Amino acid sequence: MSSLVGFSGVMPTLAAIEAGATIALANKETLVSAGEIITAAAKNKGISILAVDSEHSAILQCLAGEHHSEIEKIILTASGGPFRNLPIEEFGEITLAQALKHPNWSMGNKVTIDSSTLMNKGFEVIEARWLFDLPPEKIDVVVHPQSIVHSLVQFIDGSVKAQLGTPDMRVPIAYALHFPHHIPMNFQRLDLVSVGNLSFFPPDLEKFPCLKLAFEAIKSGGTSTAILNAANEVAVQAFLAEKIRYIDIPAVISSALGKIPNTAHPSLEEIANVDRETREFVRRELKC
Repeated sequence: MSSLVGFSGVMPTLAAIEAGATIALANKETLVSAGEIITAAAKNKGISILAVDSEHSAILQCLAGEHHSEIEKIILTASGGPFRNLPIEEFGEITLAQALKHPNWSMGNKVTIDSSTLMNKGFEVIEARWLFDLPPEKIDVVVHPQSIVHSLVQFIDGSVKAQLGTPDMRVPIAYALHFPHHIPMNFQRLDLVSVGNLSFFPPDLEKFPCLKLAFEAIKSGGTSTAILNAANEVAVQAFLAEKIRYIDIPAVISSALGKIPNTAHPSLEEIANVDRETREFVRRELKC
């Protein structure tokens, strides 16, 4: 299982692939930064990369027994984070304590901040592109505050399959470790009657520009997604250290994407170089 945080997961994951190990991937930044290289290496070795994220695990479960050519699109759900209903005019006053209070999931600090900015969902879009070999235009995001529907697949006949469950990471972890089997799990079951209503909304890209930046980066391809990841890592670290404001996170990422050259079909060395260059650029920009 690869569950390191950030770019640090790239080399260990690649080493595990070269050793012939099946990968249970909980480190989405590995595919964000080096998806083309990682998936090509896995294909060359004939091994599988199994998603651990709840959304990608849901897609994996929905695709069991289905034909790839019959996928019309996949739909990743997002809780919307703690600021879904906050007016955009108040984003400049968001505190670290507020950003660390996710409404549904208990996660590490970095992932929690990424979830609040919807960058985490942007990373998941990029990860899904490589995990399921789909172009960006076949990947959608919807906001689903209850976090009961973990993701959906729409097929070319218009039918839709969804995977539902309580927001508990033990299920996708166990599914990846025991794939393709579901094993007995002893905890509270989903009660749809108690849940009552399930709601869905489009993401607000004006309030959450990080998601928009992720879609732009995946469409640009090359090292754009590595730049996106590196800039985000440094910006989030600075916010966690209370050295910058919440709204500075997407601003500096956008600046890095606009100023650091993109390289198409990069080598691993080129990805590592652009990762280092981006981190240095962002630290200069933030003066930290």
